[in-house]
Parts: sequence; structure tokens; C-alpha cells
Amino acid sequence: MIEEVYINSSEDLIRHLNELPNCFVFRGQANAKWKLESTLERVIGSKWSSENARKFEDHSYNTFCSKYHIYNQAEHTPKSKLSWLSVMQHYGVPTRLIDFTESPYVALYFALESFNPLAEENFSIYAIDYTSVMDCSLAYIKEKDSKFCETRISIQGQQDKIFAEVADRFAYDILWVTEPLEQNARMDRQFGTFLISGNREKTVESIIASSIYNECRMYKFIVCHSIYENVYALLRKVGIDAKTIYGDLTGLAKAIKMELQVYTI
Repeated sequence: MIEEVYINSSEDLIRHLNELPNCFVFRGQANAKWKLESTLERVIGSKWSSENARKFEDHSYNTFCSKYHIYNQAEHTPKSKLSWLSVMQHYGVPTRLIDFTESPYVALYFALESFNPLAEENFSIYAIDYTSVMDCSLAYIKEKDSKFCETRISIQGQQDKIFAEVADRFAYDILWVTEPLEQNARMDRQFGTFLISGNREKTVESIIASSIYNECRMYKFIVCHSIYENVYALLRKVGIDAKTIYGDLTGLAKAIKMELQVYTI
């Protein structure tokens, strides 16, 4: 289960984030009321069902893969399902991937990027111990398949293959935390990784709520909207803004917009 922690000062926020060890990954959201869900879950919304989840993903995946060569200007073609889903996510196709980052400060940036200070809504940072999550996921697979003998260490370098051939193939009700072996420059700049449901017919929150992950440390830091300016100033001090996150004109434009937003409220 995800433990909720309320944050009322930037000092408290920094302390909580810095106390977490390096085995955590993070996600920032502009509204603390939003659930932890994939873009595919959000698109389907109230019409969510096993059938719709399967149908929507198959349609998006098959369409994107079949037409990719028409629009792709580079020569590179993804070689695994996770890599395909990553590229789809990058270009805005709804997928079951949920973007996370190894940096709590990058997560804070993304919480602020679409944050509306005039709405006076709290924002949030999710923190998940990916080592314990993956250990529990691999243990679950071993319970179902006595021949499976992989560990979190042994799957390094072959996460894509094992996800496709085991987790995804048999639709295990597990979480998978990974970065595709084939990354784009923006994802690398953002220290990006993904949280994904092994069973595409199950929402991420429903799997998190299962007994498999009872002992895993997962937090949702709910940050008071009143410290928005302090958090923005903190990110500037550590050198994180849209320019460093995106590294292109999109980033420059977003940086200017955020600066105006801070100084006009």
C-alpha cells in the first residue's frame, strides 16, 4: 500500500526526499488528487475493462508499429516491446507505461510543470522502492513457474526480454520497474524509468493494493500548494529547469512560461 505523507514546508520536503536511499524511483504530479495511473488508463477512464484495455493497447501498438517507418526520419527501429512502448509514450500515444525518474528533483520539476498555482491545489511526489518491488515481482513469478530462476541481479541487461517473454506473455499480476535498453536522449537526461503492469488488463493501483507488495515501501508525499515558490527556487538552485530537462527549444519555451507563472502570481 502507498503511505501518504503530508508536507507543509520546503525543509520538510527536502528532508523526506533526501532520507530515502538510492533504491527509490520518483514521480511528480501537479495535483495530489490525481491517481497513479497510466495514460492508457486515463484515456479509457470510466469505460475501463479488461476487454477495453486489451483492445486499446493492441490497436495503438499495431497501428504505431506498422506505420512507424512512414514517419520515422531516423534509421533506428525499436527491437523489443518495451522499447516500442517507450517510443510510443515519447510521442504521446497512450500506453500502460507510467513515467518515473531516479531523481526526486526531476520528479519535483514535473510536478510543477503543469501546476496551476491559482487553483491552490496541492501537488504530489510518489516514491517507490523499486528493488523491493522487483524482488517481490520475481518471487511471484517463481511461485507460478518453478523453472524460473532469475533474480534482480541476473535480469540486468535483459529486462526487456524477460518482460516480453515472461511477465507480459503470461499476464502476471505484477509490477515491473525498468528502463528500456534502448533510450532516447531526453529520457536519459531526465534519469527516466518506467513503472508498468505485467497484466495489461489490471490497473497499476489495483496491483499495488495486492498482498504481493505489502512489505514494499511506497510513499505519496502530498505537498502543500503554499510552498510552490520555495520549491521552484530550490530547483533553480540545483540547476533543474525545463532547459536542462528537455535540452531544446521546447525546454526554453517551458522555462520562460514557468518563470512568468512564478513571478506573476
